[in-house]
Amino acid sequence: MSDRNKPQTETEVSSSTATAVEGRWNVVVLNDPVNLMSYVVLVFKKVLGFNESTARKHMMEVHEQGRSIVWSGVREQAEHYTFTLQHWHLHAVLESDETH
Repeated sequence: MSDRNKPQTETEVSSSTATAVEGRWNVVVLNDPVNLMSYVVLVFKKVLGFNESTARKHMMEVHEQGRSIVWSGVREQAEHYTFTLQHWHLHAVLESDETH
């Protein structure tokens, strides 16, 4: 039986799931036609603690490129930031960082 066809043991499944949860996660803000640029800057400053220039840089990425990764790190904190940004009516999503 080749490795590809060999069933995974419970240990192998658990460790791959743990790695997926423990990996790096990105908080991504997507462009929307509703929020004003000044409002997005304000939210970035309040929620993520950005200074004015960093908040404006990310806001312009959202505006010009349609998305910006505003935070990367552990899943629990990424979920918190995503939920909070959504609470402020920004279109925020959580994505697994496949590069790490």
